[in-house]
Amino acid sequence: MTVLEQPGAYRPAPAPAWQPRTDPVPLLPDSEPYRLLGTGADLDPGLLRTLYAHLVRGRRYNRQATALTRQGRLAVYPSSTGQEACEVAAALVLRERDWLFPSYRDTLAAVARGMDPAEALGLLRGDWHTGYDPHRHRVAPLSTPLATHLPHAVGLAHAARLKGDDVVALAMVGDGGTSEGDFHEALNFAAVWRTPTVFLVQNNGFAISVPLAKQTAAPSLAHKAVGYGIPGRLVDGNDAAAVHRVLAEAVERARRGEGPTLVEAVTYRIDAHTNADDATRYRGDDEVGEWLEHDPVALLERELAERGLFDDATRDGAHEEAEEMASLLRDAMNEDPVLDPMDLFGHVYAEKTTQLGEQAAQLRAELDAENDDQDGNGGNGGDGGHAGNIAGGER
Repeated sequence: MTVLEQPGAYRPAPAPAWQPRTDPVPLLPDSEPYRLLGTGADLDPGLLRTLYAHLVRGRRYNRQATALTRQGRLAVYPSSTGQEACEVAAALVLRERDWLFPSYRDTLAAVARGMDPAEALGLLRGDWHTGYDPHRHRVAPLSTPLATHLPHAVGLAHAARLKGDDVVALAMVGDGGTSEGDFHEALNFAAVWRTPTVFLVQNNGFAISVPLAKQTAAPSLAHKAVGYGIPGRLVDGNDAAAVHRVLAEAVERARRGEGPTLVEAVTYRIDAHTNADDATRYRGDDEVGEWLEHDPVALLERELAERGLFDDATRDGAHEEAEEMASLLRDAMNEDPVLDPMDLFGHVYAEKTTQLGEQAAQLRAELDAENDDQDGNGGNGGDGGHAGNIAGGER
């Protein structure tokens, strides 16, 4: 009797009745990033003008927000300068009822979706945990923890499909976020459940100071899609028209019920990781200069000029609108926020728990006692005065 003939011996398992798709070819990205600008492709002039106006406005938004950090009006700002084409395209391809799931660097995408520029910066100034109503704007809270919002996007998209809602969730993440477990879990769930989710990876070259080569040995981040059985697309992230087309196709594919897509946009972070980062410690000026020659705003200006669609009125109009936005943003951020400590308990649970009610009552008593003490010592008294003092102390 051989070993394999013994009772209980190992037997090769029979082939399962259901086999996953095994042909990877339809899922693989192209060997080179997809491009449209400079190729003579048939492009909608109206779309090109719209993209240009948003890019100019986005560039000005990034510069103004960066200046606000130097003035002490923002605690921190992760600039998306150089990545504006990805930010704008992600917002413009979505319908009003769709959802955008941004990372901490994607405030511009939220603004391009229609959010007030100052409201989008509420979290980064420290006014609120989020700074805006996610349901009103269909924009999830800015995610500072890397990639934790990706499973949320999958869950929302899956729930919407179960309810019969025609909704797509577009989730944005950086190349550093692809090294997190949440990224892989989200892609696997999305693929298995065929959720209407689009994953946009903005590969800007660095996870803070860690270059991509130290994160992955894959041919590209888009190639990771094949491991989950979904299509991967590789696109020039500074080509606004190309990013818009690739994302639009992925969104409509998801809306038709054909499942998720992973899109890698190859771009570059021109500014430092945040205002607290010294980028000169890990990259040189020559590298930044090469990418400045591939600037998304300049690329689109050149395309518009070659098509006879760019003139002084187009340029001046876009810049005037951008300056008006920057002026309103400065005015809004120069106003000191009025903060009420009791707001800490206002948006925790739909129905306040007993413990939360006890904590709120304790704080309320402490505030009242302090206000009584201020009144007795000639203070201004009242909750508003106390909240103003709290706000002043935290600025």
